[in-house]
Amino acid sequence: MLRVTLVQSSLQWEKPEANREMFAEKLAGLAGTTDLVVLPEMFSTGFSMNAEKLAEPMTGATMQWLASQAKKLEAAVIASFICQEESRFYNRLIMMRPDGNFDYYDKKHLFTLAGEGEHFSPGRSRLALEWKGWRICPLICYDLRFPVWSRNMRGSFFTGLNPYYDLLLYVANWPAKRSHHWRSLLTARAIENQSYVVGVNIVGRDGNQLDYTGDSMLIDYSGQPLAHLGDGQEQMVTLTLDKTGLDNYRKDLPFLLDGDVFEFKG
Repeated sequence: MLRVTLVQSSLQWEKPEANREMFAEKLAGLAGTTDLVVLPEMFSTGFSMNAEKLAEPMTGATMQWLASQAKKLEAAVIASFICQEESRFYNRLIMMRPDGNFDYYDKKHLFTLAGEGEHFSPGRSRLALEWKGWRICPLICYDLRFPVWSRNMRGSFFTGLNPYYDLLLYVANWPAKRSHHWRSLLTARAIENQSYVVGVNIVGRDGNQLDYTGDSMLIDYSGQPLAHLGDGQEQMVTLTLDKTGLDNYRKDLPFLLDGDVFEFKG
């Protein structure tokens, strides 16, 4: 079993300290009730292209905050923020564990319509991690549109990647005007990969005057929604995932074994 908490929230535009304080208040009562907490993309700033002003190092306040929250909650915390390494900026997802150890993934597919590729460098490798006996693949927003990058397959084309994952996860700032795409693609990723899928989005209006209705979702391995935070309001929900059901479903319907094998060159 894995207890997963989805945190759908509005964000204060380009105000890292205020957002960290706001999320700390939201998460305060979760200690001992969850195993994995998922926050939105760029949770501390909103989806800003002002990377030079807002970027933090891996030793900065946001990383310290994530470590503190994971320790307090006795749970892993996933979120992305604007990170700087030398002269490069990344939309970087962190999986922070209670003991202070972490993994990270840099967003590969940068959102052209917002000019993300003009301000950020793309990641080159997908992250595969394990937590509480579950194999997890965390990705970011626009990655959702590219099924090959999300693919769950036996002969891995990603160096060092565990062939199968059990939970595919997306953190996002996905605008309301394309919410139908968001909901449809999350469901498709669950069905085609026979995996639980989590998508956590924001609500409200950002500094670019774009509106967000949330539609954060948790979908099971057959494509059935287990949670849909769809009313455009700030919400938080914790659900327990059943791995036995997942394993039995894959055994009864071994579609993944018949998938095409090919080499990925990104």
